[in-house]
Amino acid sequence: MAITTAPADLSITSRRLEIDRTAGSPRWWHGNDPVATAFFNALSVTFPQGETFFIESVRRFRDAAGPPLQGQINGFIQQEAMHTREHVLFNRLIEQAGYDTTAMQAHTRERIAVARSRHPIAQLAVTIALEHFTAIMANALLTEKQSLAGATTEAAKLWQWHAIEEIEHKAVCYDTYLLATRHLRKIKRWAIRCEVMLVVSFQFWNANVRYMADFFRQDGIDTPRTWWRVWKFLFVAPGMLRRIVLPYLSFYLPGFHPWRHDDRHLIAAVERDLANDSPA
Repeated sequence: MAITTAPADLSITSRRLEIDRTAGSPRWWHGNDPVATAFFNALSVTFPQGETFFIESVRRFRDAAGPPLQGQINGFIQQEAMHTREHVLFNRLIEQAGYDTTAMQAHTRERIAVARSRHPIAQLAVTIALEHFTAIMANALLTEKQSLAGATTEAAKLWQWHAIEEIEHKAVCYDTYLLATRHLRKIKRWAIRCEVMLVVSFQFWNANVRYMADFFRQDGIDTPRTWWRVWKFLFVAPGMLRRIVLPYLSFYLPGFHPWRHDDRHLIAAVERDLANDSPA
């Protein structure tokens, strides 16, 4: 089996996000839908702290990397730093809409503190697991237009911009992991990443459901009816979880590499849309 690597013409570029940051945001900014809003809000609450952790876990191996990986790591760090900034601002809008995210932020901090206590290789394994989630969710977000149907213009731009950069840098952490574990047998390297992915998968969705429940409680709608709507949102329409099942499972294959599926055509399409929507 041929070894998969990043495309030779891959360029990881930190893009400027052109949105109106002074625009207000309704409480249920996603089509007046509390379920869709809570899903994306729950993700955004974790991003600033999570992406800071990603940067740390990869940066410590940068000096050991040669070209082109070292340049890709630099591009990854720049992109993630910008994502952190933009989601800090977005999270302020969530709070301005009347939500208290204090408990969610504290829980995220606790989870990351535990991750930071692990061996550097384990921290990198956590990062590649979460980066796989962000990459396959980004693909689903951009291929199913209903995912952002009804969202405010500025919010839709933010999530599309974030998604294309997640696709673009989706293999940087993985290739860094291969570099950092090059002294290990392939079976050991595979076992570590699969074991960590199982743990991370549970923690990721457990936290997301927990944070959505917090938003619902604050809205007074934490009821079975609401959770039925959550199930339909995730598995029927737009059905993001249904759409990512097979890409998620591909991570466990011994020959897995993020660039076995080259979906950069999605980047070009969204870049054109964002450029057309940007102020002259």
